[in-house]
Amino acid sequence: MRSSLDCITCLIRQTLEAARFVSADPALHERVMRDVLRMAAELDLSHAPPLLTQRVQRHIRALTGASDPYRELKQRANAVVLGAQPHLRTEVQSAGDPLAAAVRLAIAGNTIDAGANGADSVERIEQELGMAHQRPFHGDIDEFRRAVGSARSILFLTDNTGEIVIDRLLAEQLPLERITFAVRGAPVLNDATLADARFAGLDRLAEVIDNGSDAPGTVLADCSREFRRRFAATDLIVAKGQGNYETLSEEPHDIFFLFAVKCDVAARHAGLPRGTQVLLRSAVEKASAQPSATVAAEGEA
Repeated sequence: MRSSLDCITCLIRQTLEAARFVSADPALHERVMRDVLRMAAELDLSHAPPLLTQRVQRHIRALTGASDPYRELKQRANAVVLGAQPHLRTEVQSAGDPLAAAVRLAIAGNTIDAGANGADSVERIEQELGMAHQRPFHGDIDEFRRAVGSARSILFLTDNTGEIVIDRLLAEQLPLERITFAVRGAPVLNDATLADARFAGLDRLAEVIDNGSDAPGTVLADCSREFRRRFAATDLIVAKGQGNYETLSEEPHDIFFLFAVKCDVAARHAGLPRGTQVLLRSAVEKASAQPSATVAAEGEA
């Protein structure tokens, strides 16, 4: 997926936010912003948005000396959602279709996104979770159920902190003995790393690996050799988050993307309105089948 001029404005917002996380010094904020503005003029828009973000975030870390500017935000997101987890688990277990309920909540959790939605997305997460079953939904739960049931191995690509806590509820509806979780190889934005996976308890459910990359998506060329081997060998990939969709939507593999459409660039590429909850099978797998119909939000005529 290519980037757009709209991605530049998003990168600039992220830059100022990250600089303010690191320091209260306006002079540092200005220096970082001016450096990134110069850098933005040379960015190659043929690349996927997470590749541009990777370059900018590396530059911000180098300029500020902060290895993880979003550390406190990530900790807050994990703590907020962990506190809500018992209620959410009850909601899933009492649902008529627990898998469908877990999918909807897991996608609602994808709105915790400092990249697309900004840092205040943490404060809005309880509202998003409460609205999870009212949002427009595109996808085929039964197709997902069948694919998961027949897969001999499943690689579950996680996305953001906070969200990863809710992913546990979805994973509990899947065949855990066949799942491997994957996280980012190093801090970038508010994306989850090994430490976050352990905090969420994913390591107590199944094996957790990292992809060796600091891109806020899955850029296979930038991932470790071992991760690429695991990616190629697995039967089915469950890819959480818009960043994974942006980087893997054209990969020739059986992938289910679970994400919330959070910007116009992704909306155009997916052909779905902003705000839609998406459960989308890769185009490679869907080429010989009829596309899933968009399902209206529950309660709508």
